Amino acid sequence: MVNQKAESFPVGEAPPIGHVPKKMHAQLIRQERYGEPKDAFQTELIPIPEVGPDDALVYVMAAGVNYNNVWASLGSPVDVIASRQKAGETEDFHIGGSDASGIVYAIGENVKNVKVGDEVIVHCGEWDVSAPSVLAGEDPMFDPSFRIWGYETNWGSFSQFTKVQAHQCLPKAQHLTWEEAAAPTLVGATAYRMLHSWSPHNVREDDVVLIWGGAGGLGSMAIQLVALAGGKAIAVVSNDEKGAYCESLGAAGYINRKQFSHWGRLPGWENNEEMGNFLAGARSFGKAIWDALGERKNPRIIFEHPGEDTIPTSMFVCSTGGMVAICAGTSGYNADVDLRYLWMRQKRLQGSHFANDDEATAFNDLVRAQKIDPCLSRTFKFDETGLCHQLMMDNAHPDGNMAILVGAKEPDTKTFEPSTT
Repeated sequence: MVNQKAESFPVGEAPPIGHVPKKMHAQLIRQERYGEPKDAFQTELIPIPEVGPDDALVYVMAAGVNYNNVWASLGSPVDVIASRQKAGETEDFHIGGSDASGIVYAIGENVKNVKVGDEVIVHCGEWDVSAPSVLAGEDPMFDPSFRIWGYETNWGSFSQFTKVQAHQCLPKAQHLTWEEAAAPTLVGATAYRMLHSWSPHNVREDDVVLIWGGAGGLGSMAIQLVALAGGKAIAVVSNDEKGAYCESLGAAGYINRKQFSHWGRLPGWENNEEMGNFLAGARSFGKAIWDALGERKNPRIIFEHPGEDTIPTSMFVCSTGGMVAICAGTSGYNADVDLRYLWMRQKRLQGSHFANDDEATAFNDLVRAQKIDPCLSRTFKFDETGLCHQLMMDNAHPDGNMAILVGAKEPDTKTFEPSTT
């Protein structure tokens, strides 16, 4: 029997709905532990944060796993703790986690969109809800206050309770388990914005869309979104098994990038031999797109995130008047573009970052309507938080998305049974 007056509760045991204990178990990163994720994450017992007037406190049932907290554990390329302390915050630790499913346990005085007891998922976009541009109805993603919850902000989902802005809470898909519901929102809403929000390059019927890393978390969501729009996704993968997985999600075909060797930054034009090698490789890759598609048609949209190794090729094979949309730089941040192809063929290089409330809601509605598979590939225990991030850093993680059980005692559960005594 759980004592509702207890100062804290074991992981997997929930207090009565609405009862907030004083302390919680959390997977913490501290500066002195920066390094390998398997060592950086450690469970500690800490005070539960108080909610502000626009906040919600969510009891976390499961948490999604994303690469941003590999970076957090390394303290590189940004020391997230030092960055927040420089801005005036006092905590000397980081609680990561930018995806969650759970139950609302407390709300601030201004909150109208959720109530205590609601089953929710949490998207990772935070901003100053009272900023003039936000109040004026402009895209909050462009406001200087925008931050990624659980990476740029503290109090993420790798803890029994997470503090979020209430607008981040969206209804949980009832047909999904807690871990399935926790897995896809960061990558899915990111993909939704990349494919649907950069007019006139919104994906449309019969558009060819080249998707880098098709078998990963981002790619698996993008393939499904393209297929739902009637487009033709061509996935770029590292082996045929991953290619078959992409086709099972709706891809029209795939390319094995291991068959090419021209990746990397552009050589100088004065180096004719190296530039010739690049152009030969890029043309061969472009032909592989046609072969996978079954017609000579270049991609109107290219879904980019590797960056440094692939941007030169993406810009080359993109159709005239097409768009390369990029949301990350997993192979490096310094990428070269042959500007002649950019301006003379009127192509577009568009940066894109997560999503606003409307885009996150639109994606979540597709999940709730059972039109998007969250592509959950593996579920970890709470004390394996460091392990799953280590696998991600080592590129030894499975295809699709991963999740961590927090409040859920067992995988494959959809119900919630808190203590009543």
